Amino acid sequence: MAKILAVDDEMDILMLVKNALLEENHLVTIVSDAAEVHKMDLGAFDLILLDVMMPEIDGFTLCGQIRHAVDCPILFLTAKSMEEDLMYGLGIGADDYITKPFGIGELRARVNAHLRRESREKRRILYADKIHFNLAGKELFVNGEKVILTKSEYEICEFLARNRGQVFSKERIYETIFGYDGKSDSTAITEHIKNIRSKLNTFDADVIETVWGIGYKWRR
Repeated sequence: MAKILAVDDEMDILMLVKNALLEENHLVTIVSDAAEVHKMDLGAFDLILLDVMMPEIDGFTLCGQIRHAVDCPILFLTAKSMEEDLMYGLGIGADDYITKPFGIGELRARVNAHLRRESREKRRILYADKIHFNLAGKELFVNGEKVILTKSEYEICEFLARNRGQVFSKERIYETIFGYDGKSDSTAITEHIKNIRSKLNTFDADVIETVWGIGYKWRR
């Protein structure tokens, strides 16, 4: 079962897609107004279907706007058959396209093929609300803007975000990040957390909570 977002200005197409994929036991969210996509937690989806020809915000534009925030497959639903248009779509971050009119079987096969491939590949991005982590590059972004962190600050953030909602003592965080042979002590975590908060607050991201007498957690 996967969570799928389908965006198209034609409700008939959306219902066709939704009903076809529901039969594959996927959870399908449909959106007819592309502008609404920016208000959604895109990191919650395993695959996104975008219509190309939509009013106000076309699929190519929308793909370019959200690609930095998601690493799930993006597939275009397009009536366009000109090769340069399709190549442009793939060049800005789409993974594939399905040409309208399409059959139910083709839709299911394309979607499931990408989901299978995705499940075999290690995800490169971790999402935590409006924050996302580039795991390969050890980078943290807030709403697409990179936050400059030290190596230790980044690793603390990634550890807490991977375990959202769980409370960890300073000692546990220190041992996880620096190991038992670290050259400082757990009080260093307090200073690291202070610096992290200062940097994230610049981006209005208050995500690390102090649980008095226990330690810290990443807010859910």
